[in-house]
Amino acid sequence: MGLTVHYHLKFAGPETLTAGRAVVEQLHAAAKRLPFKRVGDIVALSGDECDPDRHDSEGLRWLLIQAGPWVEISGRSMKVRPTRVIAFTAQPGDGSEPMNIGLCLCPKTIEINDAGVKRRARTGASGWSWGSFCKTQYASDPEYGGVQNFLTCHTSVIALLDAAAKIDKVSVEVSDEGDYYENRDLEALAKEVGEWDAMVAAFVGQLKDTLGGAVEAPILTRPDFEHLEAAGLAKLS
Repeated sequence: MGLTVHYHLKFAGPETLTAGRAVVEQLHAAAKRLPFKRVGDIVALSGDECDPDRHDSEGLRWLLIQAGPWVEISGRSMKVRPTRVIAFTAQPGDGSEPMNIGLCLCPKTIEINDAGVKRRARTGASGWSWGSFCKTQYASDPEYGGVQNFLTCHTSVIALLDAAAKIDKVSVEVSDEGDYYENRDLEALAKEVGEWDAMVAAFVGQLKDTLGGAVEAPILTRPDFEHLEAAGLAKLS
């Protein structure tokens, strides 16, 4: 729960390793020109290497978990593991989730167990693509620099997606819960994250009371938590 940017990339070029890597290298170069706190190396994996359970690194596991799309097959939502992944992680700043971005290829069919019968089912996958999300809300914690830090993190994520949209044959779809991608209004974005902080604090506070304190959430560590909770409760009422 928290203000998040969701994004999906699609590359309409050839499904070759060379073509896919060329796009990701352009994304990587763009990320290094932006004020990300850290930009990791490009990883290129194939086959069983794309299985997140085969890796001990928490960062790589999370990247691979995000890499595979969910598809609807026989009325069930199923995770599809990619056969190739070329991607990297960019850390917008303290408090923000990492931004995983790149391209992956997925199998066109997978084996499923349908009422006890194993069969091949089509995934609908085609070409290089990527779908992921990055939660930036907790970058607004005063411990990490407050709203200014959040604005830097959030706008860096959007700027990299803007750069992706300028790459030949790459299309980008974005759903920005802060509405900045559509409006480009920093003042409105700053106000939006403040409202999100208050609503999350109110929700977590109520959940904590209900469960007798057995709740863990980043918002609880903020020195202004009680102020945020009160503001959120006032909005709810």
